[in-house]
Amino acid sequence: MDNALHELFIQELRDILWAEEHLYKSLPKMAKAATSEDLRHAFEGHHEQTGGHIERLKQVFESIGEKSKAVKCEAMDGLLKEAEELLDDSAKGTMVRDAALIAGAQKIEHYEIATYGTLSTFAKIMGHKKAKQLLDQTLNEEKATDDKLTGIAESFVNEAAMEEK
Repeated sequence: MDNALHELFIQELRDILWAEEHLYKSLPKMAKAATSEDLRHAFEGHHEQTGGHIERLKQVFESIGEKSKAVKCEAMDGLLKEAEELLDDSAKGTMVRDAALIAGAQKIEHYEIATYGTLSTFAKIMGHKKAKQLLDQTLNEEKATDDKLTGIAESFVNEAAMEEK
């Protein structure tokens, strides 16, 4: 397939591959910085899952006959820098730090959800059935991670953070 939408699809796949690879490198630091065990475990689980997302993206490239190649994702670069700033601006061992980590992580999740949703739509219109299936699987996992982070925030982190001085 040789058209402008296909080129955009490839460009966006390369972008999200870079994003996933760099998120993969950042998640252990986020896990280590978490105050609560629940949040630490969520980040550790998402680290493992992100490794799967990278492998799945490589399968998407293969399914459409393209070479997998990452190209710098300015959006993820910015989101990871912002998450780092939130971490630096919050005190170690506090629930405010966990609230900051969740805020940064959810911004990242929402970016990923938007990207995978768009890629799935592109794959569908271009008839890339295998790619669509793989992208939808990742999209569903990203949504589940976002829900999990919301659950942690609402179940105890935000309340406890409000009590801190």
